[in-house]
Amino acid sequence: MLRVSKIIDYGTLVLTHMASDPERIFSAADLAATLGLGQPVVSKVLKTLTQHEIVKSTRGARGGYALSRPAEEISIADIIDALDEQPFGLTECTATPGTCSVEADCNIRSNWQRINAIVRKTLEQVSIADMVNPSTPIEFIPGRRSSSNPPAKVTAACPTTWSFSE
Repeated sequence: MLRVSKIIDYGTLVLTHMASDPERIFSAADLAATLGLGQPVVSKVLKTLTQHEIVKSTRGARGGYALSRPAEEISIADIIDALDEQPFGLTECTATPGTCSVEADCNIRSNWQRINAIVRKTLEQVSIADMVNPSTPIEFIPGRRSSSNPPAKVTAACPTTWSFSE
């Protein structure tokens, strides 16, 4: 089963909530309480997203966190790249080439690379803005980066469950 980690799921949840009110400054405590997550986890997510310039932080009495750019410009791939400790890849040879002992003689490696590229492109094309309305079908077109340019369908059933059809 292909799955995103809890930290990526939580990061997506936090960013989607923040995108629903993009002008607001959010505290880690408020986000944790509103989303039903532990404050240490939310703080860790926000710190990492700040380091990757997906959110910006403001210090002080009215400080907190806000999206660093429009939600349409933050993709699910951006979140994965920021929060996952490993390079993106569905298999060892697509994530870190040269680490598989049978890689040189593998007759299915090129297909895994093809599948990996398709999944990666899809993750790049789904933005946080798309996630704000998860029941709305998200169209997939090779080369699409944001929700402004619709086309094989990718339908989001929930933030971490995807079905692919052509």
